[in-house]
Amino acid sequence: MEREKLEKLGIELPDLPLTTVGSFPKPPELKEARKKHREGQISQAELDDMARKMTLFWIEKQAELDYDVFVDGEQYRGDMATYFAENLRGFEIGGLVRSYGNRYYRKPIVVDEIVWEKPITVDWWKFTQENSDKPVKGMLTGPYTMMDWTFNEHYASRADTARAFARAIRSEVEALIEAGCKIVQIDEPACSVRHDEMELVKEVVNDVVEGQDAYFISHICYGEFEKIYPKMLEVPVDNFDLEFTNSDLYLLDLFKQDPFTKDLSFGAVDVHTHQIERPEVVIELIEKALSIVPREALWISPDCGLKTRTVDEALGKMEVLAEATKQLR
Repeated sequence: MEREKLEKLGIELPDLPLTTVGSFPKPPELKEARKKHREGQISQAELDDMARKMTLFWIEKQAELDYDVFVDGEQYRGDMATYFAENLRGFEIGGLVRSYGNRYYRKPIVVDEIVWEKPITVDWWKFTQENSDKPVKGMLTGPYTMMDWTFNEHYASRADTARAFARAIRSEVEALIEAGCKIVQIDEPACSVRHDEMELVKEVVNDVVEGQDAYFISHICYGEFEKIYPKMLEVPVDNFDLEFTNSDLYLLDLFKQDPFTKDLSFGAVDVHTHQIERPEVVIELIEKALSIVPREALWISPDCGLKTRTVDEALGKMEVLAEATKQLR
């Protein structure tokens, strides 16, 4: 489907490209280091050194398992919204709010004009790419989700806030592309919740990607997809990374009714269970996807980021995906 675009960018991928959504679990020693940093016991430089050490660990694991498109693993980030707010101008960071289950994040508050001042993720992308011979995704939280997951005390409307985020995130995309990044993932999990705002999602994602020379992926997880599909196909990205396993493949039924016209990163293991799937089960799931989505359009990935799992559980799920993909090839 979009393989020609990748080839024009100089990226050659094998049959059924294997990747992950983005985040990996932080080991206990990194969590402890982050706690010490919050309490002023260690410096930012010391915390960054620990994050680099664990980023290298996850680079090595992706290489050992022969993944095709790498991620940096987000060892340097706390939450996917707060991290970006902390690195843009115009914010205060509020108190803890529940995201899901027993997990919380500090909700950003927009108190002034949102301004991108300097690259946020570029050094981490460069560090990962310099230590890998595979292409590495740039990974950003999208403008609509940043808007939806923050309190706004400055802009006149949700739309104006989302547009301001889009201007800032576009600057980060430009910086990534200038550094050499060719695959950029813009996560928009919030867009599956408010189905009446898909036009706004489409507008602000377009503001980010229009005219940019890269292959764009958008990860959307968990929501009432029947209320946004097939409208979501109008969002101007090349690949949607979607969860399937946790929701019993019901999205495939939607695709039978209205054909899926993008590349698809197929979530083939459930990241919200401790159980490690068997390769034959994962193969069966992927084969069901292949009965509906063209093989040349299909990528293989987990349902969502792996940060909710233990290190051993994440590695187990990655190994199963790698084995299933190997057998299918």
